[in-house]
Amino acid sequence: MYVPKQNEETRTEVMHSLIRAHPFGVWVSLGDGELSANHIPFELAPERGEFGTLVGHVARANPIWRSAPSGILGLVTFQGPQSYITPSWYPSKHEHGKAVPTWNYAVVHAYGSPSFIEDKAWLYAHVTNLTNRHEASQALPWAVSDAPADFTERMIGSIIGVEIPIQKLIGKWKMGQNRSESDQLGVVAGLLGKEDAQATGVAKVMQQNLRSS
Repeated sequence: MYVPKQNEETRTEVMHSLIRAHPFGVWVSLGDGELSANHIPFELAPERGEFGTLVGHVARANPIWRSAPSGILGLVTFQGPQSYITPSWYPSKHEHGKAVPTWNYAVVHAYGSPSFIEDKAWLYAHVTNLTNRHEASQALPWAVSDAPADFTERMIGSIIGVEIPIQKLIGKWKMGQNRSESDQLGVVAGLLGKEDAQATGVAKVMQQNLRSS
């Protein structure tokens, strides 16, 4: 990934925060001579390893767990907030017209080699943790134990666990850092005016960057 210095994010805790907020990753791996991409919700275990460990599962029918060699690096990408940026939001555009459209976004690339887990106790604990995390905001949270035990056992038998200790983390926060403060503030106002969740997310990141600069 091309990362200009001004857009580089090196703080592990910031990249971990994006992964937690946007846990649906794209896992790209090489196996049987070709690239494969799988879309997986990951849990992050930040205390395990230098950069943490990604924990997830795939369907047993998915060939990835047989074809992806454990010693080969794979890549998991996590996409944070993103939005189109119109030059009309830049005050400078109205002064001299020297502006073009762009796209603001935050993204994390996590590299690591996978290992696969078939242990049923591990899998039960994993899906329980994953479920509890994503059901927490529901008015009536569903629990794994709500389903009949024999049904749950069959479902557990149909998946394979995957752990990816993160060996390298790369963060890119392309948030208009190359623009003047007034242009950045103009973008923030424009994004907030869209009343769109992605646009609002970008605006919040830009506001945080402006406060810390």
